[in-house]
Amino acid sequence: MVEFDAFGPEKIIEVYNPKVGMKGYAILDNMALGPAKGGIRMTPTVSMDEVAKLARTMTWKNALAGLPFGGGKSGIIANPKEFSPEKKKEIIEAFAKALKIICPNLYVAAPDINTAEQEMEWFAKANGNKKSCTGKPKKMGGIPHELGSTGFGVTHATFVALKHMKKNVKGATFAVEGFGNVGTFAAKFMTEAGAKLVAVSDSQGCIFLERGMDYEKLMKIKEETGSVINYPGTAGSCHNIIGVKADILITAAIPDLIRPGDVDKVKAKLIVEGSNIPMTEQVEIMLHKKNILVVPDFVANAGGVISSYVEYIGGDEKRMFKLVEEKIKKNTDLVLSSAKKNKIHPRAAAMEIAQKRVLSKCDVCAVKF
Repeated sequence: MVEFDAFGPEKIIEVYNPKVGMKGYAILDNMALGPAKGGIRMTPTVSMDEVAKLARTMTWKNALAGLPFGGGKSGIIANPKEFSPEKKKEIIEAFAKALKIICPNLYVAAPDINTAEQEMEWFAKANGNKKSCTGKPKKMGGIPHELGSTGFGVTHATFVALKHMKKNVKGATFAVEGFGNVGTFAAKFMTEAGAKLVAVSDSQGCIFLERGMDYEKLMKIKEETGSVINYPGTAGSCHNIIGVKADILITAAIPDLIRPGDVDKVKAKLIVEGSNIPMTEQVEIMLHKKNILVVPDFVANAGGVISSYVEYIGGDEKRMFKLVEEKIKKNTDLVLSSAKKNKIHPRAAAMEIAQKRVLSKCDVCAVKF
C-alpha cells in the first residue's frame, strides 16, 4: 500500500486499455523542483507500492543532483518475454497515449527495466511530444547511456572522496562489483586516472589479481567469453568481491550486496555506490563506525539522470560529460563536507541537503525547515 507523508506523493495515475491489455501506473511523488522525472518499468509484478518507492528515490536523486526535476516513476504490468515485439509496441503506445494528460508538463519518462531506446522512440511518437521522455535514440536527439554517463559520474565521486581522505587516485587499488554498463566505464575511467584494478565480478563469479588487470584485455575477454572470470587470476564466487584487499570498492550491480553479517569482511576504506541500494542505511552506519567512507547511491550514480536532463534541454554529448562532472563533483564534496562538519554519516547528510532543496520550493509539503 502506498504510504503518504509530508512530501507526497502528489499524484497517482492508474491507466488501463482493455483493447490491448495495457495496465499501468504513473506516480508523481513531488514536483516542487519541476516536472516529475523517472523511468518506465515493465514487469509482470510491478506494483503501485514499488513504483511509489522508486518515485520517492527519484525525488531525492534529482534534488541532490541539482536538477529542475521532481521525482516520478511509472510501471506497466506486463511480461515482454511472453509476447512479440509488435505486441510490446502496442502496449507502450497505449501507455504513452494514456499519459498524454501528464506528459511532458507534469511527467517526463525514461527507460527502466525492460524498456530502452526503442521503447522510448515508440513512447515519444505515440505521445506526440519528443520531450515526453528521455533515453531516445540518437536520431531523435537522444544521448545514449552507452556513452557511460553513470560510470563517469561514479568515477568523479570516487575522485572527490579520495581527496577528502587525502589519498591519491594514482596507485590506489580498487575492485568493481558488476561489469555491466556502470562497472565497465567506472573501471575504464579509474584505470585511465592511474588506479589499479585488482578485482572484478560479474554474474559468473569474481576474479582477483593483486598486481592489477589490464582493462583492454579484461574487456576483450568479457566480450569473447561472456565473463570476467576467464581473465587469468584467482577466481571466486560473486560475493567474494566484498572482502577483497583493495582501497576502494565500487558497487555496480545487485541490491543488498553487503549485509550486516558482511561488515567485518570489508577491507576497503572507501565504498562508492554505483548501484542502487547495495546495502541498507543500517549497514552504511555500521561501516561508518568502522571508519569506512560510503558515498551513497543517489549521490554517486546520478550521472544517468544528469545525462537525461541534458537530452531534455537539447544538449549534446560534450555538454553532458561536462555537466555530469561538474554536478557530481560539487554535490559529492558538499555531502562529504557536511557529513564531516555535522559528524553524521554521508547518507544522512545527503538526505538533509536534498530535503532542504525540495522544501525551499515546496508549496504542498506539510513541513518546513
